[in-house]
Amino acid sequence: MPYVRTLNTFRDPQNPQRTANHISWCGNGGEKLAVAYCNLEFQSNTKDLSNDSYIWDIEYSSEPDYILKPISSLVCVEFNTKDKNQLIAGCYNGQVCIFDTRKGNAPVEQSLIENSHRDPVYKTIWLHTKLETEFFSASTDGKIFWWDTRRLSEPVETLILDIDRKGRIENSYGAMSLDYEPTMPMKFMVGTEQGSIVACNRKGQTNADKIGHVYAGHSGPVYALQRHPHCLKNFLSIGDWTVRIWSEEVRDDCIMLTRPSMYALTDGQWSPTRSSIFFTTKMNGTLDIWDILFKQNEPTVSVKVTNEPLHCLRVQEPHGRLIACGSQNGTVTLLELSNNLCVQRKNEKSLVNGMFDRETRRTKILEARSRMRRDVQEKSTNIEVITGKITDEYILKERELVEKAEEDFWRIINEEKNKVFNAAESDQLYNPLKDTDRHKSGNYLASNEIHDPSTDQWDTIASMTVPRAAHTVILLNSGKVLVAGGQ
Repeated sequence: MPYVRTLNTFRDPQNPQRTANHISWCGNGGEKLAVAYCNLEFQSNTKDLSNDSYIWDIEYSSEPDYILKPISSLVCVEFNTKDKNQLIAGCYNGQVCIFDTRKGNAPVEQSLIENSHRDPVYKTIWLHTKLETEFFSASTDGKIFWWDTRRLSEPVETLILDIDRKGRIENSYGAMSLDYEPTMPMKFMVGTEQGSIVACNRKGQTNADKIGHVYAGHSGPVYALQRHPHCLKNFLSIGDWTVRIWSEEVRDDCIMLTRPSMYALTDGQWSPTRSSIFFTTKMNGTLDIWDILFKQNEPTVSVKVTNEPLHCLRVQEPHGRLIACGSQNGTVTLLELSNNLCVQRKNEKSLVNGMFDRETRRTKILEARSRMRRDVQEKSTNIEVITGKITDEYILKERELVEKAEEDFWRIINEEKNKVFNAAESDQLYNPLKDTDRHKSGNYLASNEIHDPSTDQWDTIASMTVPRAAHTVILLNSGKVLVAGGQ
């Protein structure tokens, strides 16, 4: 039966107490841990708060083993992997500094304020080089800086996190988390304040070349980001209320995710020894231990560490037996895992790798279907647009034809109206009628008649019962003349 037990508790000696924001273990299997204490609450009064952070011996909780005295509160701190006396730290005011426990409590080196970040430094990571003198830092000001401890006055290299690849600082995303895998020295990943995950490549010559694929990520800041220690193409991200597992082969979506939690997640990390296990901390003070080979819909073990929100965790490497959790009130709790939570089982690595491959294939198929569906929708939309244009053109043309027909109709009507004469005008316009006795002035008409000038023939078309004294002459389109009885 898996279990977790508390070994020790380390409390912030300052009053008022501050948040334990970041934890670092000293070396491989070390017995000391450094804790960065800082109040990151927005617009909080930090004037009366101490800037001190501490190094604790895990066997003695009564007082710190060493005090770090920076000029600004530490947001993050990391032990050098080769030199246990050296630490790098990121400050609240944007500076980075170096501590050496052999040379006093103050920083031995620190960056110039004008060449530093403009926001708090949320993450620093040592680069695994021959001399172990290089590291890089991330801040919500939208920049990644590379530093050399031998010349800390200014950064060696800068990356602006503008995902449009135009290098504009006003469009850059704030960096909240970093991941760097020593076996892939040119690649690193950045979790942003906006929720996106940016895969980067340091080999790029320009700012645009260094920014690779951008994953959709989370609905809020990405608080933690880590590659799987045994399956390097897969990585874990912590943000909003979920844990997401990604594959580099799938660009549009994660391959696995947990059910949304009732409480926001604040940190997470893979087990360095168990391929199927990862750990998360939550705002309700709970540490969750997940075994994805056992079940994916809920954690295998949940431990109520404290009544205060937990803000960070760090697993001791390489054994993976001890976990340190930092809370909002500055308390760091040291926990020990049972053997079945830290000892690798038979074939576990291959089983996890097979699970990731299956989920990757499944997600690729879903991606392809979704892409096909989007293409069909786009084509349908284009057809509708084209059809709409044709329909509009047809309606417009039909309207123009109707208007033209109406114009022609009224033009013909007006022309016909202009051809109607009274009797006096008809005598002037139609001379043949003058010589006909039957149509002389004063004679009566007993019928309506048509005269054909070409044959001088008269045709009676309608008889009238009452003779009329006046008559009307109408010139027809055929050239004939209609003589009708008047009023």
